[in-house]
Amino acid sequence: MLAELRHVRNWVFDLDNTLYPASANLFAHVDRRMRDYVARLIGCGPEEAHRIQKHYFFAHGTTLSGLMAEHGVDPHDFLDYVHDIEMEALERNEPLAAAIARLPGRKLVFTNGDAPYAARVLERLGLSESFEAVHDIHATAYRPKPDPTAYRGLCDAYDLAPEASLFVEDMARNLKPAKAIGMTTVWVNNGSEQPPDCTDRTFIDYTTNDIAQWLHDILETDI
Repeated sequence: MLAELRHVRNWVFDLDNTLYPASANLFAHVDRRMRDYVARLIGCGPEEAHRIQKHYFFAHGTTLSGLMAEHGVDPHDFLDYVHDIEMEALERNEPLAAAIARLPGRKLVFTNGDAPYAARVLERLGLSESFEAVHDIHATAYRPKPDPTAYRGLCDAYDLAPEASLFVEDMARNLKPAKAIGMTTVWVNNGSEQPPDCTDRTFIDYTTNDIAQWLHDILETDI
């Protein structure tokens, strides 16, 4: 393993567009159902619903957070609706499962989705047994990444020392609070949507477009 990663004992992974490639386009189905939910809630057309949805996403961290703040939406109702999608786009990823199994220490998922949805995704990917726990949006008290309290809550919940932890994420902005508390950061730059005004990358330690390959590379590197 790379010498500079010998300190890592906690491996924390985002879920969507991180443990599977953005090219699978799974989240597009979730995105579409978010748009439909907004349209039905507000009583507007699909184009306006899409605009509102993205405004909430960029301004509040998630569409759900915006809807809760502005419309008092029940998070369970929203998440049940938007996550009611088929998973055929996902395939088992044996190389990723093998790499995660070889990592020294603890492995967790940290997602702005919910645990039932995460369980379905992990099962399709062949990763159901790969992680100790899923820290989801309910566990953050609906204060999603990149809210700094979500990261502190994760560390407190599982007794993680940030300086011994590494966080992998496809949304670059979500790595900034992790770096601020001492985590090592890995950006999966595989084409997922980024806020147009978030161009700072100084808080990113490593960048890859394929997390399975990156993990295999660091595990095979001699020191």
